[in-house]
Amino acid sequence: MECYREELVEPVSPMGQYFNCSVLCLNIIAVLEFEVPIDDLPIASFTRDVFLPINPRFSSVMVSDKHGKKTWKQVEVRLEDHIITPKFPDGMSTDSYEKCFNDYLSRLAMEQLPQNKPLWEVHQIIYPTSKAAGSLIFKVNHALGDGYSLMGVILSCFERADNPSLPLTFPSRKRSKPKFLNRNIFMRLPQLASIFFNSISDFGCGLLKSRVVEDDKTPIRSGDEGVEFRSFVISNMAFSMDHIKEIKSKLGVTVNDVITGIIFYGLRLYMHDIDYESRAACSRAIVLLNTRNVAGYQSVKNMLNKDAKGPWGNKIALLHVSLPKLRDVDISNPLQFVSKVHNMVQRKRKSFAVLLSGMLLEMQHKLQGHEAAAKNLHSTIRKTSLALSNMVGPVEQIAMANHPLKGLYFIFTGEPESLAITMMSYMGNGFVTAGTIVFKLNHAIGDGVSFFRALKELTIPPFL
Repeated sequence: MECYREELVEPVSPMGQYFNCSVLCLNIIAVLEFEVPIDDLPIASFTRDVFLPINPRFSSVMVSDKHGKKTWKQVEVRLEDHIITPKFPDGMSTDSYEKCFNDYLSRLAMEQLPQNKPLWEVHQIIYPTSKAAGSLIFKVNHALGDGYSLMGVILSCFERADNPSLPLTFPSRKRSKPKFLNRNIFMRLPQLASIFFNSISDFGCGLLKSRVVEDDKTPIRSGDEGVEFRSFVISNMAFSMDHIKEIKSKLGVTVNDVITGIIFYGLRLYMHDIDYESRAACSRAIVLLNTRNVAGYQSVKNMLNKDAKGPWGNKIALLHVSLPKLRDVDISNPLQFVSKVHNMVQRKRKSFAVLLSGMLLEMQHKLQGHEAAAKNLHSTIRKTSLALSNMVGPVEQIAMANHPLKGLYFIFTGEPESLAITMMSYMGNGFVTAGTIVFKLNHAIGDGVSFFRALKELTIPPFL
């Protein structure tokens, strides 16, 4: 089956060039778990009639002119090259099929998308696991867009399972106006001065750490070169968001602060169990931030509007956040740990260091080209211990062609780190996914029972 579109040439954004080049190649893998078997799911017609028309980039390849400038060029799309249905042995148990699924997902995470066709694939897994009657795996190159953009695809492709005529809704995300902005100029000065000096300090420290200083080697960071080319293990767990909201209300922080704090605390406990000395090791996370000045999601139609506040693409920034050390925080007090993470994140969010770092990267891109900028970005990521990202999903259950979705999670691959952790909310549940490079005697935190046990215990808050 073929789909052809009129040729269109569009420039590739700087961030898109960084994410798909010889130095750095990042992919996003999204897993959709269905409640019912998907043998009859019309994937081909859905892809041709719904998915491809969403954005010209889904039917384009990245090409370079004689000056090295990269553009998106629309090409003929052969759906049979993009829709893949793997064959597992017949008659196996659910546990055996789950192992086949996990092995397939790990192999898929290690493979690169071919550059001679549009940078996406759909894998239809018709075999049942303990979590789903069938699964779809979407693999897309990060150059096509970030998580915000891809959530717009969900808005456009899926419908509410209970009532397709109603729109999907998402948890409210109110952005509070800083209190000091309501004060007069004289009352603002001390805080403005603090923000200024914090920005200079954060920018200088970030520049030093991205160029010179590396995180310590720990159970979550091997420190080896080329870890992005090693075996990759993916595992995940689900928990109720009600528990997260309880902690949020008690501490007066955000949901993101609670999630980040719990993940960091779980990691420190895991490191403590594996190697006691690593409880005080220098470990940093790169937290991916959406830089759009919008409070909620928009449809793809609105994002493609040139005047849209939440445009399609990669509108993200990298925020360096240190994992608090257990010697500085009481190991038996998770709430204190979450509060410390909240204070660090809020301080950095008020700083202009992220903006200054982005401007520096853009300047390097203009002077030295996208390969040099990507190499700098690669070096920055490689020196840290993990990458962390989270997405807000629909409140209601969603469906594709009357096939309701039970679970939804994602992970990004290709980053030069030993560990990536993502969190996705859906239907009142949170799905935490860990993607880990196998290193050190075939040990991977993705299979680290103690990390997920600690995380599970922390999301059931007996300490409230």
